[in-house]
Amino acid sequence: MPLHIQTPYIRSRAASLRLGKDVFLKLDALQPSGSFKLRGIGAVCEARQAAGARRFVSSSSGNAGIAVAYSGRELGVPVLVVVPESSSARARDRIRFEGAELAVHGASWAEANAYAQSVMGANDAFVHPFDDPGLWPGHATMVDEMAATGPKPDAVVVAVGGGGLLCGVLEGLARNGWGDVPVVATETEGADCYARSLQAGRPIELPAITSIATSLGAKRPSSAAVEWATRHSIEPVVVSDAAAVAACLRFLDEHQLLVEPSCGSALAALETASPVLAAASRIAVIVCGGVTATVEALQDFHRREG
Repeated sequence: MPLHIQTPYIRSRAASLRLGKDVFLKLDALQPSGSFKLRGIGAVCEARQAAGARRFVSSSSGNAGIAVAYSGRELGVPVLVVVPESSSARARDRIRFEGAELAVHGASWAEANAYAQSVMGANDAFVHPFDDPGLWPGHATMVDEMAATGPKPDAVVVAVGGGGLLCGVLEGLARNGWGDVPVVATETEGADCYARSLQAGRPIELPAITSIATSLGAKRPSSAAVEWATRHSIEPVVVSDAAAVAACLRFLDEHQLLVEPSCGSALAALETASPVLAAASRIAVIVCGGVTATVEALQDFHRREG
């Protein structure tokens, strides 16, 4: 049995009534680790253990590290997760809660990642949080589940950090015969490396992450995610931190499910003037999760932003 679970794919009556079209939610916030990351990371960890790994090492701003820690605990393999200084106290606590060793290094994920790779031992296996082709078939299983139950959407909305989830969703669409379904790739301002990369036609690295959506905290997207735009219809949408947080709070009110601002970017995109979404009658939103979110933090930011 895989480490991840099948998650509901349901129609949101509240969002559907508000937008005047059918909105379906793929609720991967319900994964045991709290986010979609467990799909690909769980599969990679199982493969690395079978290949003889005696410790997993990863770098993460939160969700990926939690997924590696969860996978290691379930598989009986020690885990080291390196997080950047920008990671939240709750993310660090959740990683420790799952039984992993935690190290804090660098101002951003890039610095944490470099340090994690520098401390690798001979029997360690590195688990990349997003830029590993081994992750994507696991993430694609969410589309397998959507296709098995239906309905087929006219568009899929997905949050983008480094691009691992996006690559998985695109792979899932392709292998289920849904290659004609356009994807709306969402980010927050200050973490919008993917939108800038698509505009430039090549991967662009941000000088710094200034968004509160730290799970979107890769300064540079994976090359594979950028390359996908040459063969699949992908529309980038960038929203403000305030819009993402407001969307999280509304989602909590409407569905009693707490997600973080990175996921909120996908929910907030429903309210934007996206040409792809305007043309769609049925929209699927990947509710990717975020166990690091707290109601207090979201409400505090919402109050500060007026």
